[in-house]
Amino acid sequence: MQLTSRWEPDPPSNYLRRAAGTILALVAILFAQNNARAQDHADLEKRLQETEEALAKVDNYTAVFHRLERVNGKLVPEETTFLKFKRPFKVYMRWIDPSKGKETLYVEGANNNKIRAHDAGFAKLITVNLDPTGSLAMENSRHPITEAGLANLVKLIDSNLRRGLRAGELTSKDRGEQTIYGRKTRELEGILPKDPSKGYYCYRCIVNLDVETKMPIRTRIFDWDDQLVECYGYENLNLNPGLSDKDFDPKNPEYHF
Repeated sequence: MQLTSRWEPDPPSNYLRRAAGTILALVAILFAQNNARAQDHADLEKRLQETEEALAKVDNYTAVFHRLERVNGKLVPEETTFLKFKRPFKVYMRWIDPSKGKETLYVEGANNNKIRAHDAGFAKLITVNLDPTGSLAMENSRHPITEAGLANLVKLIDSNLRRGLRAGELTSKDRGEQTIYGRKTRELEGILPKDPSKGYYCYRCIVNLDVETKMPIRTRIFDWDDQLVECYGYENLNLNPGLSDKDFDPKNPEYHF
């Protein structure tokens, strides 16, 4: 006698159980993803708040400042300067590379709100006064000196990321610990809509916050084509070293104005 197998359809109850199990699994995945996003956003808010509170206690600082910008569609070679900054708004910069020896000094409210500057080499014998937003001062720069400093950088980052959070348009990522300039940092990424008409400053921003000081010691900003357009680094950042008015006086014998 030959035995034959016959396919028996599952009872409807089995289909329902399997479908219910699949739905529950999808719900659990979505719930976990939503919880993870909510936690990332909460962590980002917390770290932004910590940075703002820490920066509010900083009156002055020095750093080796690294600046890399895309101007007129091209990345300008990185500039490295020794930077001094003091509230409310005093900035001194001496170039390390390139144009070693070049200096600029800007003190809000002084010198008719113009920059004192001289170039490197023989040109350092000639000091000029420049309009901060004029073509000479803005050559190879995306921002005038009046927008320099940690406070302006933090304000720019915070305003855009917080706006994205409120609008539900921000994707935030904690990229873990990274060592930058010999400092332990927490690397955070914020991704905004890839649509310039939304009015955000950028598409993507990656910030390295110093674990100890909470300061953004490296910030990378990407445009809507996901091209790097700005990278700012604060190496050897020294907070509240006690800078005085002498550090922003053009008659300082250490300077060549």
